[in-house]
Amino acid sequence: MIPVRGHEGQTVAVLGLGRSGRATAAALKAGGADVVAWDDGPSGREAAEAEGIALRDLTRASAFEGVSLLVTSPGIPHLYPAPHAAIQAAWEAGVPVDNDIGLFFRSFATEGFEAFDTLPRIVAVTGSNGKSTTSALIHHILTENGRAAQLAGNIGRGVLDLDPPHDGEVVVLELSSYQTELARALTPDIAVLTNLSPDHLDRHAGPGGYFAAKRRLFSEGGPDRAVIGVDENEGRYLANQLATAAADDRVIAISSGRKLTGSGWNVFARKGFLAEYRKGRQVASVDLRDIPGLPGAHNHQNACAAWATARALGLGPRGIEAALRSYPGLPHRSQRVAERNGVAFVNDSKATNVDAAAKALAAFPRIRWICGGLEKEGGLSGLGAGLEHVAKAYVIGREAEAFAVKLPGVEAEVCGTMARAVERAMAEAEPGDTVLLAPAAASFDQYDNFEKRGEDFVAQVRERL
Repeated sequence: MIPVRGHEGQTVAVLGLGRSGRATAAALKAGGADVVAWDDGPSGREAAEAEGIALRDLTRASAFEGVSLLVTSPGIPHLYPAPHAAIQAAWEAGVPVDNDIGLFFRSFATEGFEAFDTLPRIVAVTGSNGKSTTSALIHHILTENGRAAQLAGNIGRGVLDLDPPHDGEVVVLELSSYQTELARALTPDIAVLTNLSPDHLDRHAGPGGYFAAKRRLFSEGGPDRAVIGVDENEGRYLANQLATAAADDRVIAISSGRKLTGSGWNVFARKGFLAEYRKGRQVASVDLRDIPGLPGAHNHQNACAAWATARALGLGPRGIEAALRSYPGLPHRSQRVAERNGVAFVNDSKATNVDAAAKALAAFPRIRWICGGLEKEGGLSGLGAGLEHVAKAYVIGREAEAFAVKLPGVEAEVCGTMARAVERAMAEAEPGDTVLLAPAAASFDQYDNFEKRGEDFVAQVRERL
């Protein structure tokens, strides 16, 4: 646990009592604060009471008397589409609002750091797609090369649930826009932006607000190094804003699909080959095409981001390449579940938006595509050329019929349930086909989350095999 410092003897309120909220309450107590907390759901309140956390209805006007700070969980809206009543009450009372990410950055460094030979470092990864894989891949590369590392944030453990860092240790954080938008302190040593595509637009009041939330990771504290995907205008703009000259190697530009020719520090993947250039000269390259845990151009972009970060941390090309080859992949993210009679089964349930699904479709030559669910804002028009790889779509979800008619030029069968979709895809698959779950939609019409949806796919495949 990272004890939260700076609130000794003060009363701090915590809003939201899921995993991160309860970890925040424990870290505040460990740092000497008195904690009161609230959750809109009875199950959250019951779990908190069982852990000895005092409850207070923070939506009441008088709830913030004597409170010095409100810490809110990332899933709770604080501005758009409308602020939570407890956050409004904190504003009215003049009480500052923060989240666990802000507390973490203010509490990470301690007096004990002075005794370390090498200071611990923080790598923070954000982006629309690929940030989980990139974060896990960076962590894997570090540990495979003998570097102590911890992984947390939007993946794995909550940030305040981490162990106090050791000499030379690296903490890798995956951070969503929900987390970066509100945090009052954001000071990573290395900040990474994988890419940007429309997502969570209601929460950020449009694409400008969404980009602004991501951009805060690079502007609040100014990282020593910035690894930035430049395949979108927002990434190119951000890289240009941070660099002081064309050859400024504090910015490492990454790309998937095109050669970067600038005189700075560039890492790009093209036709399955990763290349690193510095000052216009190639210094390393690796063939990514036969690495099973990183299929497709979207994973090659993740590999570029992880490579650039590892190089910025002082690792050599040979050690990084060996770690790339041993990377097992993450559940629900291009996860190869099985292969039988020349047919591969891949679980990419994390492809909850159109951009992620399009990248998954582009990764395999001939696909039996399981898709559908709660459609996100913007429709399905962004699937683009990936649909050319689809032999047939098997549509699930409560609105499966409506989803199916939005797939022009694709043979689509309305299945409704995962069991039916897997059954039909397996029955019609031929050698060389990939049965791919990449829903291009949220899961909440049928499942609690994308993990449950992916687990159902895996269970249905294994039961039939």
